[in-house]
Amino acid sequence: MPFLQLTYDIGGSDPVPFEDELIELGATSVTLEDAADDPVLEPAPGETPLWPTVRLHVLFPAEADADTIADAIALKFPLAPRPRAASVEDKAWEREWLRDFHPMHFGRRLWVCPGGQPAGDPDAVRIELDPGLAFGTGTHPTTAMCLEWLDGRDLRGRSVVDYGCGSGILAIAALKLGASSAHAVDIDPQALIATQQNAARNGIGPELTVTSEPTLPSASADVLVANILAGPLVDLAPGLAAAVRAGGEIALSGVLAEQVDAVTAAYQPWFDITFTATRDGWGLIGGQRREP
Repeated sequence: MPFLQLTYDIGGSDPVPFEDELIELGATSVTLEDAADDPVLEPAPGETPLWPTVRLHVLFPAEADADTIADAIALKFPLAPRPRAASVEDKAWEREWLRDFHPMHFGRRLWVCPGGQPAGDPDAVRIELDPGLAFGTGTHPTTAMCLEWLDGRDLRGRSVVDYGCGSGILAIAALKLGASSAHAVDIDPQALIATQQNAARNGIGPELTVTSEPTLPSASADVLVANILAGPLVDLAPGLAAAVRAGGEIALSGVLAEQVDAVTAAYQPWFDITFTATRDGWGLIGGQRREP
């Protein structure tokens, strides 16, 4: 079933009155997006900041009249631009991007493959992945660097924590690379669902624990990977450090390149920082836990 889509470029105007009026006129959805490539990378907890310039994509039933809606908005907001109108087909929009998701190679052995697609190496350690609505496919530099870091470790018989697990890709990779157990943590319910489904897809069973409980048992991990953001990484440093056994390893990502020094400083009381890498403006920090 098609929809009528109206697109408004409202600049720096408050979108809320527009949203309210459009819903009143019968809109089935209003989507806000960045109109000028000004991403908001790390809002503070509890904040939902908008971009300096905003674009609205508004869907109406196909039979709605674009001119009637545009005229009504013009009466309410005389300075509003005239919208662009188009007919769009109904789709599972959250899955459209997966059409461009192809098998990807990380490090020496790891391949991440969308459902049913083969790896490019018969000897590959293959992860079959469907991220659902959760973050983590390997396409983002932070995930890619974490996968390569894991591939470079000897994980045989080791316990691994994936803190902020998203799709579960890092926990599953660790188990596929020989870890004896993995503990996947995320506060997003969609991430927990995606992780459980991807674990089943890869034949992972009770060796994986999936939980929303953010507090980790003391000295419970040989390896801890946290691909989140710099602010939470700094705040969580004491708890994450306490969860890693002496001699264990940590990898921290989701960090902008200019934030690497601040995150490194937060973990140096407990870790010898042995490795840093940057890619496309993002950083990864690796370290080894000292004796208490």
